[in-house]
Amino acid sequence: MTVVTDPPGSLADDLARLVGREHVRVDDGALAAYARDATPLFSARPHAVVLPGSAEEVAAVLRYATERGVPVVPRGAGSNLCAATVPLSGGIVMALTRLNRILEVSPAELLARVQTGVTTAALSDAAAREGLLYAPDPGSRTVSTVGGNVATCAGGLRGLKYGVTRNHVLGLEAVLPTGEVVRTGGRLWKDVAGYDLTRLLTGSEGTLAVITEVTVGLLPAPGETGTGLAYFDSLAGASRAVAAVIAAGILPATLEFLDRKCVAAVEEFAGLGLRQDAGALLLFGDDGPSGAVADALARIGGVCADAGALEVTLAEDVARSEALLAARRCSLPALSRLAPLTILEDATVPRHRLAEMVDRIDGIADRHELMIATFGHAGDGNLHPTCVLDPDDGAAVERSHRAFAEIFAAAIELDGTITGEHGVGAAKLPYLADRIGDDQVALLRRIKRAFDPAGILNPGKLGS
Repeated sequence: MTVVTDPPGSLADDLARLVGREHVRVDDGALAAYARDATPLFSARPHAVVLPGSAEEVAAVLRYATERGVPVVPRGAGSNLCAATVPLSGGIVMALTRLNRILEVSPAELLARVQTGVTTAALSDAAAREGLLYAPDPGSRTVSTVGGNVATCAGGLRGLKYGVTRNHVLGLEAVLPTGEVVRTGGRLWKDVAGYDLTRLLTGSEGTLAVITEVTVGLLPAPGETGTGLAYFDSLAGASRAVAAVIAAGILPATLEFLDRKCVAAVEEFAGLGLRQDAGALLLFGDDGPSGAVADALARIGGVCADAGALEVTLAEDVARSEALLAARRCSLPALSRLAPLTILEDATVPRHRLAEMVDRIDGIADRHELMIATFGHAGDGNLHPTCVLDPDDGAAVERSHRAFAEIFAAAIELDGTITGEHGVGAAKLPYLADRIGDDQVALLRRIKRAFDPAGILNPGKLGS
């Protein structure tokens, strides 16, 4: 793989012959927009942006790029938080948002087929119209694409009960860097023929192939949903309640936490009447058959009370339930109001070490003189430490880099991992060997070479 040196006009002309002039961009505005994704502090301009309209056009661009050693970075909505779609080596950004058709929703087979550029919310809405549920619900669901969710194996608020994206992917259509179009998996929930390439491509972050179509499993929509919250004097108390809920044989659809700093920011932002004298807020929710949800929520509330909750409140209606879920979803925008730069990260530890990890994060923040608030998925131990600071304060930015390196090291030390749902991308690549070891990194590179011998796909990321 080589960095592009051809004049942009020459590259644009070649790409225009493959996908049409109107679907190639080399103007400064487009190149600046596609130089970054939602990850702060990462930026690199591509030489061209191409928007293919079919798998055949994707294949044509990839064959061209492989023959000439031109880097290609596949991209959906660019909402990822690990710099997975930043074109570090220039070249071509392949934006897949034109592939935006819902091809099929099959209630009889409990599945849907969609093109890669369909948004998560659009798929969820299409399933709901048939009385079905597409369970993955990342925070960026209104803008993120299904293909991007698959590429990063996105998670979400319902991960404890329903798992993450990979648990719902049945099959993929993908284009290899050499231009072959392959179909992995298919329409079946049970199919063990050959290597599980569907799972391999799920979470591969655009380094092995370009996903053009996704077949996902659906579930019958629950009859009811409900939400409640409990306040605790400390996150340790909330963590004990989480363990008690699971030990009681209850598997909630939602089990989220906000630390004191997050609660204060959310209340100032949204004015929901949240208590600000508590050390932690635990948001819990469930879904299921009509009549069963109220019982489950009452049981969870009772467990929280027995675990020492300062207060337990159940949402009295759907509107209030949605407001409480909105409180959790608006944690990031609420914190973003505190300073011009917001760095949202993720790390995961075993559930019983959640409070210990938050204490470690708070200590690291104090030591580096940074404002770091933490929220996340209490049910599966996935934390989102979020640092807010002034980007013009170079010393603070440098301290934030050191702080997050220590946070990832702490997660590994506590039997956890450097990312639970955001992905590795360029942002976490320096810490990957610490998590999986040098031998496994070498194996990733061998797999990368087998799929992408010219090394054109998303260079500088996994397997590079």
